[in-house]
Amino acid sequence: MISSLFSYMRACPSRLRQTATAGAVLLLAGCSANPIYTTTGVVLSNYSESEATPYVMQMSDPKMACALGEGVDPLMYSFSRVTSAPDTTGSLLMLLAANCMEYRTWEAELDYLRADFSGDIPAAKDAREKAKRLHAQTAKRRYQAFQRAMAAYDFDPSAEPLECPFLFSEQDELTFLLGLLTGMQAIVNDSNSGAMAGVPRNIAPQAERAAQCVDNEKWGGLPNAVRALVWLLLPDTRPELAPDPWQVLENSAELGVQTGMRASHALQAVAAETFGRPLVLADAIASFAEADGRIEVWDEYRLVDEVARGVVTFSSDKHWTANYGHRTPKSYFGKMSPERSTENVETMDLDGLL
Repeated sequence: MISSLFSYMRACPSRLRQTATAGAVLLLAGCSANPIYTTTGVVLSNYSESEATPYVMQMSDPKMACALGEGVDPLMYSFSRVTSAPDTTGSLLMLLAANCMEYRTWEAELDYLRADFSGDIPAAKDAREKAKRLHAQTAKRRYQAFQRAMAAYDFDPSAEPLECPFLFSEQDELTFLLGLLTGMQAIVNDSNSGAMAGVPRNIAPQAERAAQCVDNEKWGGLPNAVRALVWLLLPDTRPELAPDPWQVLENSAELGVQTGMRASHALQAVAAETFGRPLVLADAIASFAEADGRIEVWDEYRLVDEVARGVVTFSSDKHWTANYGHRTPKSYFGKMSPERSTENVETMDLDGLL
């Protein structure tokens, strides 16, 4: 009988291969192919952490970066069904996805201001409601980015006493710091939505404490800028001997220029708008524009400076749209009115209209 079996195998090698292949397929199907999925998820997560994230942080196109966040985040987190959630990279991806939603929010806000300027009440009401809904979606994404950043480093921001996380690299430090900043932004977005997102306000004092875990000078004054914003939102959190938060924001903005990353400028502009400080807002926009001529942007984290530029430009656009019905003209960035010398004034080419 054994000899007959060997004879069959020699005579029919293709059938044997087919049988072996079928057995392998059934084995994988019985395991739901989880080993393959798990391996793919680990490889993808490691690649994102070691290669994709540094590449994205060097980008100079914030809208392309945000599109990456919206497109890749669902793919990355689908693998969390078969392996550990990639919270470190995931925090950045959701932060970028939230930026995409905020860009849509900005357009709705400018639509509202243009309609209000021209007296179109129905259009203004519609744009206002649209902006609120988009603020709520932005807040939800940013709160999720904050939660991921805290989970990535096993950090409990409410723990007593506070235990700073182990941050092994610059990328870890920045990811953690941006997570804190995004949590603060989530509160502002939720407030602008009319509290539709339900972001808990207690993350503000948590972010204020956690910001002390990151070196302030190394990161362009951003940790102290986060703390100053919390002091403005919740005055009781300000230490007894702490300096005036507006002075802290101003000092942080200048430190950001020296470091090559003007995120603190963006926080200064947001704070000025939130608390009705038009002179501070004008100074923040003017100093940001002036710094273009002397800053050496930190190449490894160029995206952070470009995102900050978008925030400050939008603050300028809101002022110009509310007062003049249109966005900031390119040659007027840094100014709050069209009153200036005639040197290098933009002119419209009328040849195409004749």
